[in-house]
Amino acid sequence: MATPTRRPLPILAPQQAAGFHAKIADPIEYRKSGLSLNWIVGCPLECGYCIRHLLDNFGMKVPRRLMDDEDAARALVEHRYFVEHVTPIQLLNKATDPMLPAVKPHLFAVLRHLDDRELTNHTLIITRWRVEPEDCEVLNSFKHLKITVLVTHSNISDDRIEPVDSAIAARSLRTLTEHAEGYRTVLYWRPIVPGLNDSDADLERARQLAEHAHATVFTGLFFRHQIADYYKANGLPMPYDDTARRKIMPREAEQRILDFFHRPDDREAPWGPLFRKTSCAVTFAHGEPDYNGHYGIRELCTICPRAQLARCAGAWTKPDLRHVTDDARRLGATGAVTINERAITVEGLDEPPRYYLQHRYGFQCHDRDKPHLPHQHGRAPIGWNQENGAPAS
Repeated sequence: MATPTRRPLPILAPQQAAGFHAKIADPIEYRKSGLSLNWIVGCPLECGYCIRHLLDNFGMKVPRRLMDDEDAARALVEHRYFVEHVTPIQLLNKATDPMLPAVKPHLFAVLRHLDDRELTNHTLIITRWRVEPEDCEVLNSFKHLKITVLVTHSNISDDRIEPVDSAIAARSLRTLTEHAEGYRTVLYWRPIVPGLNDSDADLERARQLAEHAHATVFTGLFFRHQIADYYKANGLPMPYDDTARRKIMPREAEQRILDFFHRPDDREAPWGPLFRKTSCAVTFAHGEPDYNGHYGIRELCTICPRAQLARCAGAWTKPDLRHVTDDARRLGATGAVTINERAITVEGLDEPPRYYLQHRYGFQCHDRDKPHLPHQHGRAPIGWNQENGAPAS
């Protein structure tokens, strides 16, 4: 099938990109859900909580390429952390929306380059924009990649925070699922902010939309100080009194969602295909075990369908300490490397090498200095106090 054609996006000259934040100028970044390729920069959608606030790029509204599409695909597969058929991939999830009319021909071109290599890696595409049946036809044409389209939907009605009408995402999700053959769809229900978009009506809306996806994942707000500064400067209602390194999803907010989705009469899937983690939803949609090894953090699994628990249990194997230590040392780890029933724990490694180890072994890999506290699920401590009021530990 021919990829839809239109005038290609211009490629920025090196001097034009010279002033970019390092994480914008470098098109490849390893994130928990995959090795992320962002060779196009600039987005007009103006979501107030956009990660581009952290990268000094929020003001760039017109998408531009950092490199040619073929070069971008080659850079990804030649990256030091890329492993054929193993490393999960994310495309255009940081600096633009991949389904913008000017952007999606380049998305499809890179997908074609990767699929022509007969790669079977999980490939995640996140959008909140319009998806048409002809786009689905293109997505169905790829024969090897395990493609998942995650449709971001929040139902936030304050257009100062989210100018894009959530009805657009809802229509796209229905269209994608209706036409899905080779790819899968996930309702990416985010960001959920108590008091902003977690009313009973919001929850019911999400529950209805979940019927039009192969799986649903819910998550909170990523609220760093740069985003807080933007909120203050623009007179937006502050969602929290403090900022945090990790996403914020208070315990009570999570419990309200779980109570709302619970269907105890369904013994096989009492919460339906609802998940706390992105990779859990993605792999469930493809009928595979979680590539992030979340099964080791067993309290994450309390809402999973029984069939998915069985898949993850069958694939989850505690790795050999000697092999992990050798790999960790090669990547620059310092201090002791340990493995327990929950995770590999290392010192001296930033997120990219930890994620490489995590995906290589299908087993959680944590930083000893940034522990994942029980039942907090790797989220920010905001809203996770114990019953006596003390911080969760």
